[in-house]
Amino acid sequence: MTQTLNHILLDPTRRPGVVTDLQTLVDAEVSDSGGVSGAVIKTGYATVKKVKPGIVTSAVDKMLPQFATALEPFYADYRATAGSDFGAYLAGRPTEAANALLGVTDARAEQSSSDALKKVYGKLRPQGQRNVEEALPRLGRLIDQHASAAV
Repeated sequence: MTQTLNHILLDPTRRPGVVTDLQTLVDAEVSDSGGVSGAVIKTGYATVKKVKPGIVTSAVDKMLPQFATALEPFYADYRATAGSDFGAYLAGRPTEAANALLGVTDARAEQSSSDALKKVYGKLRPQGQRNVEEALPRLGRLIDQHASAAV
């Protein structure tokens, strides 16, 4: 039986490790960002983590079910085609996969009662598209690792 991403990623025995690994992935992606925009991202990320420690872990954990649901169609197709590298699969569909993931954060930002947060998110969203697309190979490999551990 093929397992769904919800089953793989949200299993109570695996979820804490998944959240930790996803936070590590976010940290690595921020660390690897370069140029002027990378410096801005690094500074903003460090500031947010300093002002509100644990915010990244909390946000990842809260949004994990929606992220898993957003990626499920990609994962189902990947499994149906007997793929062996979900990171490469996602990287082959960068716009669609990134939009699916960003749809989760778009909805969350839209539901916010903070106009300031909505404004900042709106300014960062276009750069976020590129950042998420660049993170897809790592994300897919991370999911593959957890899926193989779930078997």
